Amino acid sequence: MAHGKSQRLRPKRRRLGKTDYHRRMRLLRSGAPRAVVRVSNTQVTCQLISYNPEGDSVVESVNGKSLVDSYSWPSDSSKKSVPACYLAGYALGKKAITSGNSSAVLDIGLAASSSGSRVFAALKGMVDAGLEVPHGESVLPTEERVKGEHIDDSQASAVEASIQAIEEAHK
Repeated sequence: MAHGKSQRLRPKRRRLGKTDYHRRMRLLRSGAPRAVVRVSNTQVTCQLISYNPEGDSVVESVNGKSLVDSYSWPSDSSKKSVPACYLAGYALGKKAITSGNSSAVLDIGLAASSSGSRVFAALKGMVDAGLEVPHGESVLPTEERVKGEHIDDSQASAVEASIQAIEEAHK
């Protein structure tokens, strides 16, 4: 730890391991809004955030709770599974396009970038909704995982019902 006059402390969020400032600056230089995906212990949160010198502003937001409340996702299903992440990304993509944003840059924060992960399931949802996000096809999960067939056969029907609810809500 830095002590004394000649030592310089790192910024607090860097010391706490919350922000990678080099990655953040690369994302901000693109000029496009950031599509932020965070998976917590209980749910997924997808947000479209634009940079403002006074502080970033959230343009659109979808989380696991709003999937249950607004988009007919079953309340007893996981709000952070691969299908739930896909639906949250899909809903965010539809909201972003409705509000006039056509492109974004994916921001996964300090999460590990494993191919087929929940973060990339949300990315697949955004891309399927029509939002232009730069990505490689190799990182996206398979259709079977997105539909929830690896979990249960009833998940596929719940995903289809939620997609239709999202489509109806954002016409």
